[in-house]
Amino acid sequence: MNPSVWLIGAGPGDPELLTLKAVKALGRADVVLVDDLVNPQILEFCPQARIVRVGKRGGCRSTPQDFIQRLMLRYARQGLQVARLKGGDPCIFGRGGEEAQWLLEHGVSCQIINGITSGLAAATSSGIPLTQRGMAQGVTLVTAHSQDGSTPDWSALARSGTTLVVYMGVAKVQDLSSQLLAAGMAADTPVAMIERASLPGERLCPSSLAAMARDAQDFQLCSPAVLVIGQVAACRMFGVQPDAAAAQRRLA
Repeated sequence: MNPSVWLIGAGPGDPELLTLKAVKALGRADVVLVDDLVNPQILEFCPQARIVRVGKRGGCRSTPQDFIQRLMLRYARQGLQVARLKGGDPCIFGRGGEEAQWLLEHGVSCQIINGITSGLAAATSSGIPLTQRGMAQGVTLVTAHSQDGSTPDWSALARSGTTLVVYMGVAKVQDLSSQLLAAGMAADTPVAMIERASLPGERLCPSSLAAMARDAQDFQLCSPAVLVIGQVAACRMFGVQPDAAAAQRRLA
């Protein structure tokens, strides 16, 4: 039996990173609720569907979460097949868990279809392995933005020895740098700031923990961007090359 609602991860932007399962679900949908960060090209997989844009982007006016949930419920109760299309993965800072629980509590069946999260795609396209023997035995995905304004335990994260992948951190680069330094992380810890991961306009700004705030400002780093912090950020074995102007500024 098909679910009434699919919570679909659209991946980081490159349409070729969409899963086959996601493509099939989009092809069966009657209505698709689309987030702002979804590449418009992905909508070519659902030409039969009604497209409803429910924008949610940091720093901009967003569609209220409660409204989105009620909209999914309304369409599902009309007997329509609903696709909720989110950037990245629904369950990695995508509120997929909240939405699935809410739908189930209201008697609506749903299914989550994973997508490649931007932290993984950003690192890979820049040639950075998030884990590497002798360098990083784990990876921690963390958001610098929270609903209640709280911050992660940066001291514990600094001691973890894992690669840190920070989402939604562009506006808080200075605070992030200061808190990790205060927590004891080395000033020369490599950092890679990756903007528009997997898209044609992807840019990479290499830096260090001590210099990342200045470099982000000089680079004019913009959202959406992912910050990779840890020894592996210096690897860059292949993939997108650092912006030439940024490299010159660092040498100056």
